[in-house]
Amino acid sequence: MTTLRPVLNSNFLVDLGDGKARQESHGFSEVLLPEFRQGAGALPPPADPVSHLILKRGVRGSLDLYTWWDQARHGLAPPRPKVTVQLLGADRRTAVLTWTFHQVQPVSLSYSPLRAQENEVVIETLALAFDRFELS
Repeated sequence: MTTLRPVLNSNFLVDLGDGKARQESHGFSEVLLPEFRQGAGALPPPADPVSHLILKRGVRGSLDLYTWWDQARHGLAPPRPKVTVQLLGADRRTAVLTWTFHQVQPVSLSYSPLRAQENEVVIETLALAFDRFELS
């Protein structure tokens, strides 16, 4: 979909390959897209953090991201065939751009600090490595 106005960055969906992008459990608050580089026919090495897709969301007590990461670190989770991030238009239904990441595997999971003197949402952050991507 081509639009005449720049699109706001606040309307997006993340599908972790399970078709549940519109469910509350996948309500990510921030997506950090990797830096896409040209090179000798390859993406940056997996250890390079700018090559990871970073997903952030408020903690709700769900263990789905932890379980996926834990299985991956023990070699029990094969890469997911694809993860998609859709930037939505003003109607919040039409995808303006879709980033599709192939052969996705979690590489790190972290949580924001717990501070008794503050009153902020605890953020869960998942970094994902991938083999390749497409933009449509």
